Amino acid sequence: MCKSAVIICQGDFPRKEYPRYVLRNADVIVCCDGAFSAFLRKSEAVFGKLRLPDAVVGDMDSLSPSMMKKYGDIVVKYDEQDYNDMTKAMRYTLSRWDDITEIHFIGATGKREDHTIGNMSLLMEYERMFSLSERGITADIISDWSTVFAIGDSTTLDVGEGRRISIFCPDNTLKMRSEGLEWPVDEVVFDNWWKATLNRTVADRVKLTFSHPSMALIVLD
Repeated sequence: MCKSAVIICQGDFPRKEYPRYVLRNADVIVCCDGAFSAFLRKSEAVFGKLRLPDAVVGDMDSLSPSMMKKYGDIVVKYDEQDYNDMTKAMRYTLSRWDDITEIHFIGATGKREDHTIGNMSLLMEYERMFSLSERGITADIISDWSTVFAIGDSTTLDVGEGRRISIFCPDNTLKMRSEGLEWPVDEVVFDNWWKATLNRTVADRVKLTFSHPSMALIVLD
């Protein structure tokens, strides 16, 4: 059976029903330490009652000593500073629950543009770091406005006709052919972020063909 995890980050907590539905139906909930207090305030509105996460992960610089003591049984402290709390939470989730097949990040966007860009780009890094596709694990960022995920090679996306879609790619050697987009990306040179953004699907299924394995980020409304 598919087992899903939601990791709560410190950005904007969603107001719309879809991301809250995903959160409500998660088998596992992990909070970055900076998001824990906000999650406690919002949990009753989402779940109809107070719902503690299964773990709170990070360097704990955002938690008071009283919070650390009160919730010590679910606190997982990482002292190293090589990775941000989102990545620490990802590493912990994958190591703690080996039957996870879906990981959704909520609160990974908003408030700060630099955090938003950095967190979205981490989805591509996670594919490399954790070999997600090989392990049958999907990962995405869900907000009130979009769903964001990474792909590492040619793929077909069943997304539905009429959706807004943007493609970001850090590899300027990649050639990509597309089917099902209003504006084909066949001639795009990925040498800047805007090059394949603000597109639209004209079919239920979008096919993207890569010239070689690489990484790209898909943003769907």
